[in-house]
Amino acid sequence: MADGILVDGTVAFLPHRLNRHPVVVRGLTANELWVCAGTSGAAGLAAGIPLGVMFSMIAIVPTTIVLAVAAGVFVGGGALRRLKRGRPDVWLYRQMQWRIALTLPLLAPFAGGHGLVTRSGYWTTLRSNAL
Repeated sequence: MADGILVDGTVAFLPHRLNRHPVVVRGLTANELWVCAGTSGAAGLAAGIPLGVMFSMIAIVPTTIVLAVAAGVFVGGGALRRLKRGRPDVWLYRQMQWRIALTLPLLAPFAGGHGLVTRSGYWTTLRSNAL
């Protein structure tokens, strides 16, 4: 064994954080940043179109989108960082799948939530105490 590589070519030691997504901005990974920016941009578009029509200025729409994305990444990054603190890496994705499976069951197969247990109540093992 030379430098951590075994005879069969496999690596004997891999760092724990090797497979984690790197943090890009404000505690968000790249995927989380895209979701946060996309959601904020859509909200900025929805708010900017009526403002642009009301003031008869088309430049308000992209300005509102940029401001919404900046605010969304700043506020959303802080909120997601607090939510994720002390939880496993996949917690956020499983939480989103679970919420989609509960609230929008028709979209659950597309989000991968169809395999989650969504039943609430008492669980029994159907075993008896008699031997």
